[in-house]
Amino acid sequence: MMIFDRPERPLVLVVNGPNLNLLGSREPATYGTATLDELEQRVAAAAEQLGVDSTFVQSNHEGELIDAIHAVRHQAVGIIINAGGFTHTSVAIRDAILAVGLPTVEVHLTNVHAREPFRHHSFLSDVAETVIVGAGVMGYVFALEWLVTRVGISAALAPDAGGVE
Repeated sequence: MMIFDRPERPLVLVVNGPNLNLLGSREPATYGTATLDELEQRVAAAAEQLGVDSTFVQSNHEGELIDAIHAVRHQAVGIIINAGGFTHTSVAIRDAILAVGLPTVEVHLTNVHAREPFRHHSFLSDVAETVIVGAGVMGYVFALEWLVTRVGISAALAPDAGGVE
């Protein structure tokens, strides 16, 4: 499912839920024109600069997202999650986040609080340590920077980041 290129480096899992595979073409006025691949490239580049590895999963199926969260339980230092529509419906994803006990940042490309009322409630917000909404693709980068700070990773000292050992 996921390949960990350099397991000696801290790992962050980035989870994207239903319909996010259509980024760039789905409602670009709302979600922007960046594709999921472009989003992942941007986050991977930021992760490299910060001295961490990133791995990505996108699925339209709730169980696959839960399996991905469980799979990194002992490998990752944190999770960034945009659960898409599951944000508003999935107790199971909420429970998976609680079960693995990793610092988690909930991210949404749009300001969900300025949209339809059903998008105002999140089953994840109370188990995420931080929630970032409305910052577009940069929200993922902000989430990554926050996680790196939260877990105390210094890019200057991270293996393979060009720092001193």
